[in-house]
Amino acid sequence: MRRLFTAIMLAILAASTLVSCIDTEEYADTPSGNFEALWHIMDEHYCFFQEKGIDWDSIHATYAPRFNNGMTESQQLEVLGNMLAELKDGHVNLFASFDYSRYWGFHENYPANYSDSLIRRYLGTDYRIASGLKYRILDDNIGYIQCSTFQNAFGAGNLDDILLYLQPCLGIIIDVRDNGGGMLTAAETLAGRFTDKELLVGYMRHKTGKGHNDFSSLEEQWLKPAKGVRWHKPVVVITNRSVFSAANEFVKYMRCCPNVTIVGDNTGGGAGLPFSSELPNGWSIRFSACPMYDRNQQSTEDGMKPDINVQMSTYDFYRNKDTIIEAARSYIKNL
Repeated sequence: MRRLFTAIMLAILAASTLVSCIDTEEYADTPSGNFEALWHIMDEHYCFFQEKGIDWDSIHATYAPRFNNGMTESQQLEVLGNMLAELKDGHVNLFASFDYSRYWGFHENYPANYSDSLIRRYLGTDYRIASGLKYRILDDNIGYIQCSTFQNAFGAGNLDDILLYLQPCLGIIIDVRDNGGGMLTAAETLAGRFTDKELLVGYMRHKTGKGHNDFSSLEEQWLKPAKGVRWHKPVVVITNRSVFSAANEFVKYMRCCPNVTIVGDNTGGGAGLPFSSELPNGWSIRFSACPMYDRNQQSTEDGMKPDINVQMSTYDFYRNKDTIIEAARSYIKNL
């Protein structure tokens, strides 16, 4: 399959968007019934049990006694959310009308390696913005692009204008730190500006049955070169643990492109294409259903290592310097 995904599937890997639905058998609209419905939905459709080493039957035995008919909705959401947190998956969310459960441990337990105040200093007040991308030429003739989300599509004309404006630069830095994802189409559109030929960038599999290991064979993911202006000079993509979902996929694509180096901290992961279903009480559950892999057939669910690991330093922060941006600038200038 010499294309990245079908148009339908490209649009659905988002950090906060519910996607394809599945049908489930009926359970009673009671605390215990909602628990059983949720447990069975995950049991039959979640895709990372084996990879994460999770005994889901043991989870059932632990949590089933915690439900009774006297529970409030808030108590139900809390306990169900705690059960889902056992999966340690940022794509798993249970949505009620008043709140939703979430797991942020993929980045909360690590250094932020990002500062809004420092980014404002690098961008200044005269930066340009197109298709949500903020960009400027730094004083050492290196281009800087801040890509904070893939929630919106990138216009082809906008990307042409950005790359033409940065054309005189020695190289460019693409900052995707704290980018929680969005549409795979947007990630592919941007990455397609950095290759002149189709590239095998990874693989994915689909669930084919209710068993934890019932999957299709690996299907290839191909990145196609974009029409319009393409970039051939050095590129540094800078990352941190909050790079998740479609942003994680963007880094995966860029690792396969020529003249690209990844600098910063590990990405946050999120390599399961999310699907959704509904509990008897109307709450919506989103979960990882289709696992994705890099071109070496290695899962990127737990993130990817950079080519050059750089951590923000307190010393640099108080000097109004972003350690990771400075490392990227130094790398480009020394090529």
